[in-house]
Amino acid sequence: MAVTYEWRGDFENAEVNVLHAKAFEAQVHPNEVRPWVDLVANHSLGWVVAREGSELVGFVNVLGDGFTHAWIQDVMVANSKRSRGIGTQLVEVVRRTCQEAGYEWLHVDFEEKLEKFYFQSCGFTSTAAGLLRLR
Repeated sequence: MAVTYEWRGDFENAEVNVLHAKAFEAQVHPNEVRPWVDLVANHSLGWVVAREGSELVGFVNVLGDGFTHAWIQDVMVANSKRSRGIGTQLVEVVRRTCQEAGYEWLHVDFEEKLEKFYFQSCGFTSTAAGLLRLR
């Protein structure tokens, strides 16, 4: 079955919570349902939903400054669906949409183990950045 990608596609909080747990190999806590729908509606430039049939198999959140810079946050692909290009296509939809909207720069930060994905598969280049832990 083909995977479909939709900018600002509909989704339910519960399915993104399950996908987040699968993507980041964490447990789903039934009493701790994150309100993804409200979070992205109130704080995001957009998001991309990837579905195989009705199953949510990928999701990415995108933040923006409203002018020049956009940031990729939380690229999620279920472990069982990886190595099929879903993550790369999620990022491509973001790249194309942000470029069409007039953004000049697309930023992402990631763990070292994901360098090959972001640099080779998605076309990002290395840059200096800073990080300050707040908690």
